[in-house]
Amino acid sequence: MNDSTNTTESCAVPWATQNVATAGAFERLRLLQTYKTIAMVGLSADPMRPSHFAAIYMQSEGYDIIPVNPRLAGQEILGQPVYASLLEIPKDRNVEIVDVFRRSEDVPAVLDEAIAIDAPVFWMQLGIVNEDAAARARAAGMDVVMNRCVKIEHARFFGGLNLVGMNTGVITARRTIG
Repeated sequence: MNDSTNTTESCAVPWATQNVATAGAFERLRLLQTYKTIAMVGLSADPMRPSHFAAIYMQSEGYDIIPVNPRLAGQEILGQPVYASLLEIPKDRNVEIVDVFRRSEDVPAVLDEAIAIDAPVFWMQLGIVNEDAAARARAAGMDVVMNRCVKIEHARFFGGLNLVGMNTGVITARRTIG
């Protein structure tokens, strides 16, 4: 749909549902500027997994990363204790963004926990789409981002994105001034 009144965006990946309703670019920028504590549900300890790479990047950019993975509960990832669920995170950690690295069918259970802890933002990673959960999250007063990578969005807005996905200084979209 190319209607100028359309509030949806096309998906970032071809295999996901088209025309997914999600927060627009300015809204995603605002969320990343406003909130600095991210609970990453499904965060892997394997440095080759996308969730781990995204966590390293966001942590290096000053975000407080809280790992959530029931199989790794009690261990540490990136120097942070791993929790089995969002409900186990101490309230003083003040979860602001719940970033979901789980399958679409697992999203409703994660959303239930996100609502229970009063997280203001529910973020579903690239390739994760669940319209029913998104509608429930919005009804609960949450901002919703769907089918977007938090790392890619941050890098896009704050100048760390280029052909290989991070600012290596070799290939960059930045323009030199002068």
